[in-house]
Amino acid sequence: MSQKKRKAYSKEFKQEAVQLITDKGYSIAEASRNLGVEYSVLRRWKKQFEQDPSFAFPGKGRQRPHDEELRRLKKDLERVTEERDILKKALAYFAEDQK
Repeated sequence: MSQKKRKAYSKEFKQEAVQLITDKGYSIAEASRNLGVEYSVLRRWKKQFEQDPSFAFPGKGRQRPHDEELRRLKKDLERVTEERDILKKALAYFAEDQK
């Protein structure tokens, strides 16, 4: 059983591929055949570019500012919840010790 290695495309390549479709009038299928990229991949790139051109292809580890803030807030909530649980356990321990 062999696993296929995923091709990695640069941000510039993706932008140029989408420009072929949007600016030059190529169909997705035609651009797909010419570039050697799967139809579904090219369609997804086009959709990402149309949704937010400035953050269309962020790359590995880079997120949109909104997504980054959401990740940070979730991490903070997890930390605060853990601290709260520790304090509850300590309170129960000391309350039991008073009896």
